[in-house]
Amino acid sequence: MSEPANTLTASPTATTTVLPQLSCPLTEKFTETETARVHLLITSLPLIFEEAFKDLPDQSLKTTPADFWGVPIDPLKSADHDPRVSVVLVKFLRARNMDVDEAQAMFIKTLRWRYDYKASETANEEFSDDVFGKTLIVFGKDKAGRPISYNVYGRKDNSAAIFSDLDRFLRWRVGRMEEALRLLDFRTVDCITQVFDYDGLTMASRDTNAKKAATAATKLFQDYYPETLAKKYFVNVPAYMAWIFWAAKPFISAATFAKFQMVGKGPEIVGKAMLPHVDSSELPKKYGGDAEGF
Repeated sequence: MSEPANTLTASPTATTTVLPQLSCPLTEKFTETETARVHLLITSLPLIFEEAFKDLPDQSLKTTPADFWGVPIDPLKSADHDPRVSVVLVKFLRARNMDVDEAQAMFIKTLRWRYDYKASETANEEFSDDVFGKTLIVFGKDKAGRPISYNVYGRKDNSAAIFSDLDRFLRWRVGRMEEALRLLDFRTVDCITQVFDYDGLTMASRDTNAKKAATAATKLFQDYYPETLAKKYFVNVPAYMAWIFWAAKPFISAATFAKFQMVGKGPEIVGKAMLPHVDSSELPKKYGGDAEGF
């Protein structure tokens, strides 16, 4: 298989220092094609950064390292010396079926969005406990060592307040994702498991604001957080609201949708679905495990 040509035009001042490649458990699992195409992206980093920030007056952005989920990506060095960067970049390739040009375009858009949105800063921003307290909790790990993020919307008395301000909700939601991804080492673990608990959810709580928030969040994570999800469980979903699960399908890729699993109600049923993948000591009792939980 021949390797695709890079479509970005080199700047005469853009240079990359190529360092010896080091590996980690995750890069050792790369296919030959993945290794080769990640290297193409790595050597294109100066051009990628130039493209992302070409319209901004601050020229230093083109040479300043960018944070991706706790992993610094430096456009002036070949990232081959840091295997975590390869682990980040391969996500964009996999999300675009190994097409280098499409993966590059996706990475450029994400790089620019992270700068404009100040995505890294959201992890440290404070949000009202009265609105968001105990709505999203990271507890335990699955059997592969991936953190488990629990999104508990159904029992919130103030669910209307959660979704009343779309921009605030999205910024809070991005912040919680950034926090969770910073728990990963990107050497042995590079994605998370999510549980969306709809216990207590009613038709009234799925108002227009809630639907808009769900759609916007789904698109945002699809566009800017590729391949960061290992599995997503929708648990305690009332039978009459199963449409929530299927309503998400048009907004996500087939590969991502395949990671979704809708589960019935109650600890026994939820545990039957989750215990093959999560040790009982890591799974709260309310979901069929032995842990006290939250």
